[in-house]
Amino acid sequence: MSDAGRRGRDGVAPDGWPVALRGVTESVVTTLGPNDRWNVAALGLHAPDEPEDSVTARTYGRTRTWRNFSERGGGVVQFTVDPRTFVDAALTVREADDPVLPSADGWVEVEAEAVAAESEGDTTIRTWELSPVESAVVSERVPTVNRGFGAVVDATVAASRLDVPAFDTDELLDRLRYFADVVERCGGPAEREAFARIDEATGWRERAGNE
Repeated sequence: MSDAGRRGRDGVAPDGWPVALRGVTESVVTTLGPNDRWNVAALGLHAPDEPEDSVTARTYGRTRTWRNFSERGGGVVQFTVDPRTFVDAALTVREADDPVLPSADGWVEVEAEAVAAESEGDTTIRTWELSPVESAVVSERVPTVNRGFGAVVDATVAASRLDVPAFDTDELLDRLRYFADVVERCGGPAEREAFARIDEATGWRERAGNE
């Protein structure tokens, strides 16, 4: 692939990765736990400036992904447009028997090396360099834009911060009300089902009703 194809308006196609990345690309990662099952979690991928540079990601605190990266040295990053997969990964404890999820359109097995750490309050934020080992494209599709999907992804971020002291609860609940409205107006069945899972996982509507 030419340099123009590897670095353009669609972002950077890092060496060994099955897709181009730009900004912070949302993904799902599976990591092998001590029970020999694959933990499923959300993971933001920071695109490199050049194709030969490393993709990086961050873990916040003592999460299962942090533990499994530390103990196993890697995992399987996957790309999906199924909003329900994102909600389950971001807000619930989900484990799978296989490292590649049925909803994955592409995946890349990575080795993870911790390269930096910083503290934000009581939380340690670690930066990991992700080196590709093997990758595959499972399915190709013509992309379509659905505002409801974006609202679901943003809502998982807001919902995950509800009990974090550094964030204002009232502001987060306002965001969730807005995202819920967007999903209702613009989302399809998958987005609405995904948002119902946010409701169930967090109980945010009950909290908002008591404000």
